[in-house]
Parts: sequence; C-alpha cells; structure tokens
Amino acid sequence: MKAYEWIVVGGGITGAVLAYELAQTGFSVLLLEQYSTPQNATRYSYGGLAYWSGTTLLTRLLCEEAIACYHILSQELDADIQFRELDLLLTISAANDPKATAASYNNSAIRPRLLSVEEACELEPQLNRKAISGALTVKHGHIHPEKTSLAYIQAFERAGGEMQITQVLQVLQDGVKTTTATFHSANVAICAGGLSRQLLKSAGIPIKLYFTHAEIIETPPVDVQLRTLVMPANLQRFQLEAESTQVDELWDELGNELVPPILDAGAIQFQDGSLRIGQISRVLTDPYAKVNSEASEKWLRKNVGEVLPALENLPGTWHHCLVAFSSDRLPLIGTIPGFESVHLFSGFSNPLVTIPPLAKRFANFASGNKDEIIIQLSLHR
Repeated sequence: MKAYEWIVVGGGITGAVLAYELAQTGFSVLLLEQYSTPQNATRYSYGGLAYWSGTTLLTRLLCEEAIACYHILSQELDADIQFRELDLLLTISAANDPKATAASYNNSAIRPRLLSVEEACELEPQLNRKAISGALTVKHGHIHPEKTSLAYIQAFERAGGEMQITQVLQVLQDGVKTTTATFHSANVAICAGGLSRQLLKSAGIPIKLYFTHAEIIETPPVDVQLRTLVMPANLQRFQLEAESTQVDELWDELGNELVPPILDAGAIQFQDGSLRIGQISRVLTDPYAKVNSEASEKWLRKNVGEVLPALENLPGTWHHCLVAFSSDRLPLIGTIPGFESVHLFSGFSNPLVTIPPLAKRFANFASGNKDEIIIQLSLHR
C-alpha cells in the first residue's frame, strides 16, 4: 500500500486547510474524514471572522494575516466562499452596564463602538429594545463555512492530495488504522476537533484538549431579514471553558458534566436567507452523550426570542456538534511529546480567522523552516 508523508485526520475546515497547505508545500498528503455529509463544527458554524478581536501581539498578527488571506481566498481557491463584511452587533443585556461592557473590549485591535438602545435598533430593527441597555458594533468578516471547507478540499485534490471517507479507529506510530484499511505515513496530523482527545487517548496519548457540546437551530430560507450578525457582548462560553479545565483527570471519566450549561443568544443570516440561531454550550465528558433536543430547542428559542422576537418561532431544526478548545484559548499545534510522528492541530478559539495563517505557517515549519509562532503554540509550552 502507498505510504504518505502526511495523513490528516478530520475533514472539517481545520483538516481541509492544513491538508491543502501541506500539499501546496509539496508533501504527499492523505485526508481522512468519516462522514460523506459533514456533521462537524464547520457544518454548524456562524461563519464569522472576528479579525478585529486580537488582544496580544500574537493574535493581532494572525488577524492581520487572516485579513490578507481572505481578501484573495476566493481567487486562490477558484471558488465563491461568500466572503463579505457586515456589521457585528454585540448586545448588552438590560442588566449590564454599557460603559463597563465596552471597556472590556479596550484591548481589541479594533475597538467596537458603543451604541445607545436607539442606535442599536436602527442598525438592527429586529432587536427587542426592552431586552438591551445598549450594544457594541464593529465591522466583521463573514464566509460560508461549508463552501469554504469544500473549496479547500477541491483545491487540495487539484494539488495532488488524496481524500477518503473512512473512520479512523486508531492512531499508529507509522499511520492510522481505519474501518476500511491501515494507511501508512511518516506523519499524522490530528484535526478531529472534539473527537481528538478520545482518539488519541485510545492510542495511549494523553493531551490537554477539551470539547463542548454546542447546539444551534438552523432554519430554511425565510422572509425575516436580519441586517447584522448578532451576539451577546458578554460571552459566557469562554468562562465555561476556563472553569471546566481546572481538573484534567475528570475529563477521563465518561458521564461527567463539569459545569452547568450556558446559552449565548445570537443569530446570523446567510446569503440564501437561511439562519443559524445559537448557541448552547455543554461540558459533557462523553463525546457521544445524548442531549435532550426538545428541552434544548425550547430553551434556545425562548432566549433568542427575548433579544430577536421575530426569530423565536421560525421553522427550524435543532443540531448538535462538538467544539474543541484548549485551557488557555490558544490552539495546540505541533508534535505530541513522546510521539514524534503524531502532531496536533486543534483547539482554536477564533478558528476561521486563525486556522488559515497557522496552517500555512505549520506547513512551512514542517518543511524545515523555523517559525517562532508555531513554536509558541507547541504542546511543550
């Protein structure tokens, strides 16, 4: 059987971009994905590009590289990824102080502008003015995440890469074992999102990578018009992630719910008129844990309806996926200590922005070029 220089496990946006960049660098690459119809976090993403949000030298640099990348990406991939810029509206609940909330964004590369209730409702007429004390706004990039992932995969295959639909059962020192065959390679890159921890654990490889169960509602194209991408200014998800990683050993026990679930009420409308409304985040240590979809959908609709009443009762379908994260909001990239042929590329807190520049950097690093940023994000940090 053919041996590859790289096997990339996971065909979401993370694996698709990394496989493409590795192939562009000249490596022989096999991309493996278990579902022919995607069921991953890319499939249910809002598609937002928060390249205004960098707060450190590292994240600001990656944001700058992402802006440059996305402005030419449709041309590079020869596909329409539906890239655009729109107004992001960060709602401030009636219980919170607008000025204090605005101050929490002072370190952003581009600081969002504080709006009064009247200004916010003028920008987004669907808002319930009684639910907010104000809002923040900033220009926000947006893409269609599925179309972008597919465009990367198609460009990857044109560059000589190969892709197979098969489930990886085990990571080996010289490749992977799947449901259909054993594939051999000099290097394996794990880009399996929320399944990465369990996949590596089964090979005796411990990593401090975690996941939430994220839930959204997706609608068909509707007549309701949303002018902006709406999200809460005081996101609860990052606090949830920080609290859930205090005791790593608890993640090795299936059945734990480490902290109560949270709901960050927001919505985005795609160019075809469909909406994604979300999101609930749960910390359940079993990646295959069952969630009460009926209760979740009711909770989600009620909370989104308080901010955007016209969206509460729209026809739509509840969906669920896993979202990977690290303990410090920075991705885990590079060789896994003690397993020199196995690499991790996961845990992105601002994925659609930081994955493209970091994948390009990683591919160059893998070909022998030094890269201080890749070193900073290594698992040895």
